[in-house]
Amino acid sequence: MENLALIDSFSEFKDDKLIDRVTLMAILEDVFRNALKKKYGSDDNFDIIINPDKGDMEIWRRRVIVADEDLDFENEEITLTEARKIEPDFEIGEDVSEEVKLIDLGRRAILALRQNLISKIHEHDNTNLYKQFKDLIGEIYTAEVHHVRPRVVILVDDEGNEIILPKEKQIPSDFFRKGDNVRGIIESVELKGNKPQIIMSRTSEKFLEKLFEQEIPEVFDGLILVKNVVRIPGEKAKVAVDSYDDRIDPVGACVGMKGSRIHGIVRELGNENIDVINYTSNIQLYITRALSPAKISSIKINEETKRAEVFLKLEEVSKAIGRGGHNIKLAGLLTGYELDVIREGDVAGATADDDDVELTEFSDEIEDWVIEEFAKIGLDTAKSILKQDVEDLVRRTDLEEETILDVMRILKEEFDS
Repeated sequence: MENLALIDSFSEFKDDKLIDRVTLMAILEDVFRNALKKKYGSDDNFDIIINPDKGDMEIWRRRVIVADEDLDFENEEITLTEARKIEPDFEIGEDVSEEVKLIDLGRRAILALRQNLISKIHEHDNTNLYKQFKDLIGEIYTAEVHHVRPRVVILVDDEGNEIILPKEKQIPSDFFRKGDNVRGIIESVELKGNKPQIIMSRTSEKFLEKLFEQEIPEVFDGLILVKNVVRIPGEKAKVAVDSYDDRIDPVGACVGMKGSRIHGIVRELGNENIDVINYTSNIQLYITRALSPAKISSIKINEETKRAEVFLKLEEVSKAIGRGGHNIKLAGLLTGYELDVIREGDVAGATADDDDVELTEFSDEIEDWVIEEFAKIGLDTAKSILKQDVEDLVRRTDLEEETILDVMRILKEEFDS
């Protein structure tokens, strides 16, 4: 077993791992020099010639000729008698170069060489993989579902790299099967031992920002800037956009005709309700826009405490708070102010628990035509419907009893939660 298994694997490593010639030769030489040090104590007087393309290699040892009785360092010196067996004309003081066969290192050393070579190649691969994905942090990446586990989804990309999508980084409505393509943001890359662990996220605000960049040409070209993004993944999001070009309507460009541009993003995020608003440095106007669709009567701002009291008419309070309190929570996160919603005439702030909710807030669960049927008879909030008699609603609308009961169940769950 001379150069066989080891040498035959040179081209295999080069082709399979896509390692450049210079790097492969450096790895191979390092592996062989380590083996020579173990065998002979030093590799200083060895020359290693490698041709990884052909799978050829040669090892030559240089030694100085000494008199037979003066031999002290066998690795660096050779006796005159031994030297003249190689070439009869050799004299004391001359250098002799002779080839070292791999088999001279011993069978165990050859097996160790191969194992060491494999280890070095993998170490090189992992280092490159870590650097590659470190540069991709914050970028959208697509991979295929390989395995679904209770707390994590294992993805594999086109190069066979494993990517982890933890449960907490998934949108609540996400459901994946083996073979599905999944888009997300590369959130982090960590070294676990010598192997990089690549973490994907679909709940990050950065993912939504990058989707805007990917789906909306003006954002990609830099004509529209995404100033801030806040999310409750799978439920609701608010995105503040701006443009330095007065001719561009940033909100209109992002939403598109009848929502055509933003629909793709909404679907990708599990029908997450996305509000796009115009950014402004005027904090009063910014808060007003952030609390849309509610119409604000007035705002009292405390710059020191970063709090704002928002005064609204009674019928606007539920719109400002939103379903589950999502609207006011996200408006606060977007503007950086803690918002207290106050009914005009009240001295205490309103909360999501003691106010009604607009029926349109349930548009992801209740069909639009059903909401319109209720609106025809003046019922446009959750509590206004829950107070009604089912049989009476059947008589007053074109809705089936089963549909009305389903709507009431949905609305009741909101107030029970």
